[in-house]
Amino acid sequence: MAHAKDNKETENSINVKSLDDVNIDNDNDSDGDVSTSYEDSRPEGRKGRRREREPIEKEFVEKLVKLNRTAKVVKGGRRFSFSALTVIGDKKGRVGFGFGKANDVSEAIRKSIEKAKRNMIYLPIKNGTIPHEVIGLFKSSRVLLKPACSGTGIIAGGPVRAIMEAGGITDVLSKSIGSSNQYNVVKATFDCISKLMDARTVSRNRGKSLSELWG
Repeated sequence: MAHAKDNKETENSINVKSLDDVNIDNDNDSDGDVSTSYEDSRPEGRKGRRREREPIEKEFVEKLVKLNRTAKVVKGGRRFSFSALTVIGDKKGRVGFGFGKANDVSEAIRKSIEKAKRNMIYLPIKNGTIPHEVIGLFKSSRVLLKPACSGTGIIAGGPVRAIMEAGGITDVLSKSIGSSNQYNVVKATFDCISKLMDARTVSRNRGKSLSELWG
């Protein structure tokens, strides 16, 4: 028993001694000037790069209206292709839409955005809404747009809402009549936009000022 007790005491003394050694080593490390932190040892270039990473504002707001997948059965299996319908705008009265096809989703979206940038038109805005009521037609789709007072919001669904938000409209009333095909609804909405009259253009054509035109 006495021998076992002596062994325990020696083990405890060894453990205590080892802990003291660790503390002494840590103290030596903290007091010494040789040790450096990880942050200080990193090259300055990486720190600079990390600071420079700031979110870049995009020129246009991009909204994906529809993404469709089609499959073609071939000898080795099925081959997929994708089509994307995208609406873009700068929220300042310029909007456009594009339709792209590719074997990859990202490529189809990229193509549609490029086409949309080439086909942008001007959307007249008056106090956050459209200047007057208008109806747009495309095949069997019909879209009705009405101006709304401030605080109404965008009362529209699907493609029409995406176009209004991208163009910078904040208050509008709309109704989609006929075919609900999203491509046809987008074309009908852009037909509405093309029929909208701008007050400055009308006053210039009539040879009057804006105050005379509005009374």
